[in-house]
Amino acid sequence: MTEKTYLKLQYSENSVANMASRILSAYIATGKLTETNEEELITKATLLAIRLAQKADTLIDSDDESTE
Repeated sequence: MTEKTYLKLQYSENSVANMASRILSAYIATGKLTETNEEELITKATLLAIRLAQKADTLIDSDDESTE
């Protein structure tokens, strides 16, 4: 019997995980993911998702961040 893993992601963590899964899906769809580079591409996809989220946060003011 395998050990179960439980996660409780915060909203922002869940958003990044969703972006990373889409990026990873693109690697799979284009045949770039292999058994030997799986961990590397998971990390790369996650780091790219974080960069995208940070860039969006820098460039976009949400309603609750507006100073008006």
